[in-house]
Amino acid sequence: MARPDSRIVRIDYGYFVRPAAETGTGSDRVEGVLGYAVLHPDGVLLLDTGMGEHPDVDAHYRPRRTPLPRALGAQGLEPDDVSLVVNCHLHFDHCGGNPLLPGRPVVVQDVELAAARRPDYTLPELVDSPGTTYECIDGDAEVLPGVLVLPTPGHTDGHQSVVVRQPSGAVVVLAGQAHDTATEFSADALAVRAASEAPDDVLPVPRAWVARLLAFDPARVYFAHDHAVWTPS
Repeated sequence: MARPDSRIVRIDYGYFVRPAAETGTGSDRVEGVLGYAVLHPDGVLLLDTGMGEHPDVDAHYRPRRTPLPRALGAQGLEPDDVSLVVNCHLHFDHCGGNPLLPGRPVVVQDVELAAARRPDYTLPELVDSPGTTYECIDGDAEVLPGVLVLPTPGHTDGHQSVVVRQPSGAVVVLAGQAHDTATEFSADALAVRAASEAPDDVLPVPRAWVARLLAFDPARVYFAHDHAVWTPS
């Protein structure tokens, strides 16, 4: 009997307000904080766990949090259902719920964990909370059958994304904050296409992993800070 496709559900952790000094637009911007649960026949993988709390963070970003148990509950899940955590990276808005999942393996690139343990990277109490167990990888790893974690550095040196290859043949990419928006990803995808069609032109050059993600022929690409979803043209 063929294995069923994994179901992928969005987990809404709330939002924060990115100050104008960080947006490049001269205006504040409200950004969603999104995770994704992969309901795989062999377990539930959770990409990102929400926002951590700290007075300085709250004053700077004015977050409105949906706590991990409530965010999971909105999709009919509980923390005990989660068997594996993947953090796209270890900034406060992606690993904030990790302390609520003790004992669950947390897959992270080794360069990301090393960076997160240095001063002024993220909230230290989120990195090595009691019961946190890291599975450090260096590059690609198949963490469940058909589910790949692969490096997509840029936002941080250790950023990673998840590629879900379904038994039906469909591919979904959970890109985290590899790009802030689907529009930014679309621009890089078009740059890859343009380079193949007009190799002699001087064109924008996206990071090499963009072409690698596109080579999986994804039907959808999801992001951590954008409710929009990229689909191929």
